[in-house]
Amino acid sequence: MPAPGAEGGRDRASYCGMRAIWKGAVSFGLVNVPVRLYSATENHDVQFRQVHREDGGRIRYKRICSVDGAEVSFDDIAKGFETEDGQMVVLTDDDFAHLPAQSSKEIAVEKFVPGDQIDPMLLDKSYYLEPDKSAAKAYALLRDALVQTERMAVVTVSIRTRMTMAVLRVRDGVIVMQTMLWPDEVRSPEFANLGDEVHATEKELAMAHLLVDSLAGDYDPDDYEDDYAAAVQAVVEAKVSGGEVTEVPTAGDSSGEVVDLLEALQRSVDRAKAARGEAAAS
Repeated sequence: MPAPGAEGGRDRASYCGMRAIWKGAVSFGLVNVPVRLYSATENHDVQFRQVHREDGGRIRYKRICSVDGAEVSFDDIAKGFETEDGQMVVLTDDDFAHLPAQSSKEIAVEKFVPGDQIDPMLLDKSYYLEPDKSAAKAYALLRDALVQTERMAVVTVSIRTRMTMAVLRVRDGVIVMQTMLWPDEVRSPEFANLGDEVHATEKELAMAHLLVDSLAGDYDPDDYEDDYAAAVQAVVEAKVSGGEVTEVPTAGDSSGEVVDLLEALQRSVDRAKAARGEAAAS
């Protein structure tokens, strides 16, 4: 059964075929929860190939240097940072070695905050967290604590060497990690005219309320369909059935649950109180 207060139910068999993209552990206080990370979403946008109209051959691109016009191999490609005045600074492997990149396998909980304090604009990619078998109890403890306290965990994590912020929340009884944008990555809506000086009349507001009420309802994802993708699929299937297909020649982990979970929790609480100058439990 899903955790109390979690959204709906789930079928664990639906996770079959998913491949973990990262292994590490969630740490809060002295509690350590070994987990595997799975992408929670997938892009179903229709993907097209650029092809030669005459024979359907795929279009290939060469890596050409804009200075000398020579084709450049991957081994000779470096990362460059363009300055505001248009100059290019080439960075070497040694430069990157001294940057504050992290390869930690830890999802470190910084704070537990009310869920309504996290602006949805800051949320980015979503991942499911699955516990190791030995960590099921600690995983359930964290999941149920998040649900019952109606809070999210603000965490730091390094998935691909660079540390980022993220939140942990519960969906369908599964802990979900959503990475976050940095605050300066959200643009300010500095528009000249947002209608701040315009005020609707009472009659206009009353009519607007009637319109809202007439369209009011609950959100059901099954009510919506990507009709564009379906239409493209229908066109493709019709062409396949009609023989309009071009045959293109082939071109060249850590594990282990905390031994005494209750003791680890108590020590974590005592340490947090000590950091705030409060007396620890005797």
